[in-house]
Amino acid sequence: MENEIQETIDVVVTALATYGLSVVGALAIIIFGLIAAGWARKSVERALSRSRHADPTLTKFFGSLVRYAVIAFVIIAALQQFGVEATSLVAVFGAAGLAIGLALQGTLGNVAAGIMLLMFRPFKVGDFVDIGGQAGTVKEVGLFTTEMATGDNVKIIMPNGQIWGSAIKNFSANPTRRVDLMMGIDYGDNMDTAIATINRVIGEESRALTDPESTVAVAELADSSVNIVVRVWVNAADYWGVRWDLTKKLKEQLEADGISIPFPQQVVRHVNQAAE
Repeated sequence: MENEIQETIDVVVTALATYGLSVVGALAIIIFGLIAAGWARKSVERALSRSRHADPTLTKFFGSLVRYAVIAFVIIAALQQFGVEATSLVAVFGAAGLAIGLALQGTLGNVAAGIMLLMFRPFKVGDFVDIGGQAGTVKEVGLFTTEMATGDNVKIIMPNGQIWGSAIKNFSANPTRRVDLMMGIDYGDNMDTAIATINRVIGEESRALTDPESTVAVAELADSSVNIVVRVWVNAADYWGVRWDLTKKLKEQLEADGISIPFPQQVVRHVNQAAE
């Protein structure tokens, strides 16, 4: 029994003597390497952000790319502490990369989709987009995922592959947008008077653009009202403010000019039939 214990102790001592310094060195390399990877990412993002022509989307992407590259070198350096040659590591990583690539096709697909998003630029950081029914402001485009924030500041993280395969609505891409409203008036009201009132309210709105011109026209004869379409062009940043303000002002001014805005009504007739 004592001989077995002594043999175990000898094996442990030999292992510590042989690999102890290598293990300590590898741990030190990993710890300082991870710190260096974070520092390198921040440095790249800080350097790119100082440039006038720097794009926030590319800034985040290249920062992540540098971080992963540093981590890869750290892993290689840590393995070399145990006597593993760099050429052998390249061969091992090549074989492992093939196996991992087959096993993680979806993840690598997200990376490829992220690169495509950066190449074709359907949106950039700060744009308000709608992707597959998820609407929000783009905060970051990474290697694997894209981060957005909804209007009420809820974080949304979507895989890049899902984004690349979906229809993308970019509400911030163009400098101008069109506010579309539908105003219903009573069948007994004068349509020309209502149109004149609407045009006057639009003319008093300083944020409404004159080029392209606004459109006010009778759109349809609905069940309960004559519907007048109102289309006003504004700068993209003014869209919601103009939409809300026009809706309020149009209702107030139409009513002030004697134009009524009807609501859906149903007439029910009850017919009494004599019992046979």
